[in-house]
Amino acid sequence: MINFHYETEFELSNEADYGKWIASILSSEDKELGELNYIFCNDEYLHKINVDYLDHDTLTDIISFDYTEGDVVSGDIFISIERVEDNAKYFNVMFHVELLRVMSHGVLHYCGYKDKSDADADLMRSKEEEKIKLFHVKQ
Repeated sequence: MINFHYETEFELSNEADYGKWIASILSSEDKELGELNYIFCNDEYLHKINVDYLDHDTLTDIISFDYTEGDVVSGDIFISIERVEDNAKYFNVMFHVELLRVMSHGVLHYCGYKDKSDADADLMRSKEEEKIKLFHVKQ
């Protein structure tokens, strides 16, 4: 089950399309869907989580809490819409594309991909691009 929650005025235009896309990401990685919660929020909301739970006093676009067991993917993915908007401008991409990148990033972590080393980050970026294209193919 994929749930979408909103702690800001932003809302996805068609949750069903996003849900199908996320399920297709998991399927393409030979993973099963458990329960995923996407929580869309603002910088202040996500900053508080970052400080309270991770002891990081910085802004970020995404924080994820992974509850995956084996191949059954579950977790809570918090996304700051303000960071996504700023990153889209910074990287000169459409907001929608940057949102897909961030949404796929969280799920890819649950599938076992890392991004701490340069090599891992390169693979993560490649996987994000691959998964973004799945959304466009399905529409």
